[in-house]
Parts: sequence; structure tokens; C-alpha cells
Amino acid sequence: MKEQDVVSLDSGQQTIDQTTQLESDHGVKRSLKTRHVSMIALGGSIGTGLFVASGSAISTAGPGGALLAYAGIGLMVFFLMTSLGEMATYLPVTGSFATYARRFVDPAMGFAMGWNYWFNWAITLAVDISTVGLVFKFWFPHVPSWTFSLGALVIIFLINALSVNSFGETEYWMALIKVVTVLIFLAVGFLTIFGIMSGHATLLENFVYKKAPFVGGIPSILSVFVVAGFSFQGTELIGITAGESEDPEKSIPKAIKQVFWRIILFYILAIFVIAALIPYTSPNLLGSDAADVAISPFTLVFRRAGLAGAAGVMNAVILTSVMSAANSGMYASTRMLFSLGVTGDAPKIFSRVNGRGIPMPALIGTAAIGLLTFATSIFGDRIYTFLVSASGLSGFIAWVGIALSHYRFRRAFKAQGHELSELRYHAKWFPFGPLLALVLCILVIIGQDLHSFASFDWQAILFSYMSIPLFLVLFIYYKVRHKTHLIPLEEVDLTPHKVKVEKKD
Repeated sequence: MKEQDVVSLDSGQQTIDQTTQLESDHGVKRSLKTRHVSMIALGGSIGTGLFVASGSAISTAGPGGALLAYAGIGLMVFFLMTSLGEMATYLPVTGSFATYARRFVDPAMGFAMGWNYWFNWAITLAVDISTVGLVFKFWFPHVPSWTFSLGALVIIFLINALSVNSFGETEYWMALIKVVTVLIFLAVGFLTIFGIMSGHATLLENFVYKKAPFVGGIPSILSVFVVAGFSFQGTELIGITAGESEDPEKSIPKAIKQVFWRIILFYILAIFVIAALIPYTSPNLLGSDAADVAISPFTLVFRRAGLAGAAGVMNAVILTSVMSAANSGMYASTRMLFSLGVTGDAPKIFSRVNGRGIPMPALIGTAAIGLLTFATSIFGDRIYTFLVSASGLSGFIAWVGIALSHYRFRRAFKAQGHELSELRYHAKWFPFGPLLALVLCILVIIGQDLHSFASFDWQAILFSYMSIPLFLVLFIYYKVRHKTHLIPLEEVDLTPHKVKVEKKD
């Protein structure tokens, strides 16, 4: 298949409208349907964070503390989603928030955010395929786990290489499996709480058991904030899909309106059910990754309700969840690398797409990094740990960039005499929303590992906060080299990106 070369731009000061025109006319194809976008956004945050790590959150802060922390992070995600939605409907491009930071804040910030986000997902891809091997150990304990991981990487590569529609369809069905699992869990859980399925109604007795509902005070709640934040990572994928959505002006607002409340409903109600049925003192709540499926809160609740084979079923669901996360990671990092190639921030070869609209060099490059990182988990644990730690806070840095970009976008919109009625979708509660999201994101970043500061464990501090100096190095490098500056509000390029929607018979 002959590849089409997308011309790159020379510097960060070029207008992004050229970039969006290149993407839409000679690059990726708009094949993602509204149902794809909605389910990608919904499934993006339902994973092992809910299925396994939610138990450790209850154990740490008690049922009340866990609910408060997840509700707080949920509110932050709501404002981030609406901020991203406003920008994504106005400028629906593949580069998403890296493009917004470049256009509305400072080209140096867009450069740093783009590479930061690509690195984050390329490394997360390796973590996810490693986890696939661990999950298969449940059924095949004597087979080397790396064989399953390698197989998973090949499958995910082929899904992404086929077409963007194949990615969307795969994500749709895998996300649907997760959603149905949560709904069944909630139904079984509430029947068990009222004694219909177990014979003993627990009601709210575990919410007042010993030190419950709040355990460990504010420090414990803040530590769960970090856990909750990682659980919601992936919701920003909706911004990446905007560049390949059939009708972003309709699909993005619809996805944001529908998905957010469902996510909060799923998380808050699921944690409520777990906390009501399992006391926070139970050692079975201490599992935190996919290898702990046997003591997953979901498995324990299903077993309590008398459902045989609960561990096997939940292991299959967790496998689906991890494969979904790896699939999304491959897609997100590939599109970000492609966008960096288009803007000239990455080698020109990464701006190439094939006849099916797939940026193959970016896909191959991302898969290669994922494979190399995975190989280090087998041959060099220290390097693997270093890479995973380096990407740890990258998702939160992207969230900070989204909040800051939206704050600047809306202020520039007003400063240049525009009216909100011109926006296809506009976020409510401005400027409170993005400012609150910005503050909470920074709090989560700072609170990542406060224990290490208390004990002066500098090695642990370095590993926990490594993403921050890496981002700053990228930012300073670009700023010094291109002599960029904070773009004055009156000079912010607000040229909209119009998407031609083909009417189908």
C-alpha cells in the first residue's frame, strides 16, 4: 500500500490550522462512530483500578474515605471532560491536548505535552502486555507468561494496523463486557446487602464497624485520591478520538454527557457495595493488581452471593480490561506520535499514513518501544522499573495541560470579542471548573509519595516524581531552542477547524 507523505511544519510558531487541514485532507480518516466514541470514553476508565485496586482504597481510608476520594476525583474528571469537550468540538484534531497547549498556551508546552503523553502510553502499553501474561498464569501456571504477552502485543498491533474502525469496534465490545460486568455486580451486590441472595442482610453495619466510615483521617483520604486518580486515567482518550470521529460536533458532547455520570455511578455504587459487604479490616482488600484476581472485591462479592466459578469469570473480565487498556494505549500513543510528526516536533517519517488512514511508521515505532520496554521486564528489572516510574505521573501532567489550555482558550475567546453562542459545546462553571481541576491535579501529583519526603528517602522520591523533571527538560529544551513565549490572549489563533460530514443514504 503506497504511503502518503504529510508535509511537516517547520516550527512551533506556525498556525495549527495548517496542521488540522493536513490531518483531515491527507491523513487519518474519520471513521469512528458516536457509539465508538462513547464506549471508548466509558471503557477507558473502567479497569483494574475498579475491579481490584478499589479494595485497597477502602482498606486505607475506610468506606467513607474511599467514597469521598473517588467522588472528589470524579468531580475533577467531570470538569476536565467538559474542558476537553469544548476544545475538541472547536478543534477536533488527532493531536488533541498537545495541539491545544501549543496553540493556546505556548508551543514549548505543546511539544513537552506531546512527547510526555506518547512516552506515558508507550510505556503503559508494555506494562499492560506484561499484565496479560500474569492474568493467563491463573489458567496456565506452567506456561511462560512472556508467550502470552507477546501474543497480546501482536494481536493489538494487527487491530490497530487494520483500520481505525477495527480499533473502535474492538474497543466497543471490550468496553461493553466491562460495563455489563459492573451492572451484574451491582445487582448481585445490592441483593446480597439486603439478604436476598446470602440470607444475612448486612445493610450499613460495615460503615460503622470499628473506626469506619473514615479511617486514618485526611492523610489517608489524600493517599486514596492518588489511587482514584490513576483509576480514572484514560478518560482523556475522548480528545484523541476527535480527530477520527465521523461527526465530532455531535459525538464528543454526547459522549461527555452520557459517559461521565455513568462512570461516577459505576465507581461510587461499586465502592458502596464492596464497603457494605466486606469490612475495611479484611486482608482480602489489600490486592492492588491483576495478579490478585482471587481476592478481587468483585470475586469476593460474587462468591458471597453463592456464584460458583467467580474467580475464573472475573479473571476473564480483567483480561478483557487489560487488553482494552493496551489497545487504547497503542492507539493513543500512535496518534500522538503522528501528530508530533505533522507539526515537525518528531521526525518527518512519523507523519506518513497509508491508504487506510493508518499512521504505520508511528504505529511501528510505538510498538517497538513497547516491545523493548517489555523485554527489559524479562532481562533487566531495574531498567523496567525505572521506565515505569518515569511514566507514572505523565497522565496527570496531561490533565494539568488540559485544564490550563481550556482556561487560556476561553479567556482568549472572550478577549478577541467572541460570544459563547459561537461554540458548538461549551463547558459550564467557567473559570471554576478548570481552576478546580488544575488545583486537584497538582495536589494529586504532590501527594504521590509524601511518605518518602517524611522519611527522606531520596531514591523513592526520584522514582515517584521522575515524570516532572522529564517534562521540564522537554519544555525548557524547546523554549530555549525556538525562543518561544506565552502567547498573548489577543494573538492566540482561534481559527476553527470545520469538519465536513458526509451525508449517508
